[in-house]
Amino acid sequence: MQSSTLSRKSGPAVRRLCCALAMCAALAACGATYRNHGYVPTTEELDQIAVGVDTRASVEETLGSSAAGSVLQDDAMYFVRSRVKNFALLESEVVERTIVAISFDSAGVVRNVETFGLEDGQVVPLARRVTDTTVEGRTFLGQLFGNIGRFTPSGIDG
Repeated sequence: MQSSTLSRKSGPAVRRLCCALAMCAALAACGATYRNHGYVPTTEELDQIAVGVDTRASVEETLGSSAAGSVLQDDAMYFVRSRVKNFALLESEVVERTIVAISFDSAGVVRNVETFGLEDGQVVPLARRVTDTTVEGRTFLGQLFGNIGRFTPSGIDG
């Protein structure tokens, strides 16, 4: 008889404990998560690079290959690392970004080693440009058959 009285009294306490644990689990699931992307050499590794002495080959041997290079010329190496914060259903936010730029002269010798942070960046607005077309309102077949008779022998030969 005593055990049934104990179980009736402990029932609400167990339910409260289960509810409290469920709420703690739900709050923990809403915590921010962080993702790390990329690689940047440490300060000690960068100190091994001698400006005016090292070449592209020696830099790659010391630091490894870079994440990116120059777009138009082969005169720089870039190492990029980002840390992105995700919180529940909100948009991801970049909270940290480090860029190490190693530039080379025309002979392939290190000219400069620079480090940039997120605070050094600039937002670049993207412009949407649309090319106007002169074939509005004409279907593909209309365009194809509209060219019949427009060819001349001089136009084919050049």
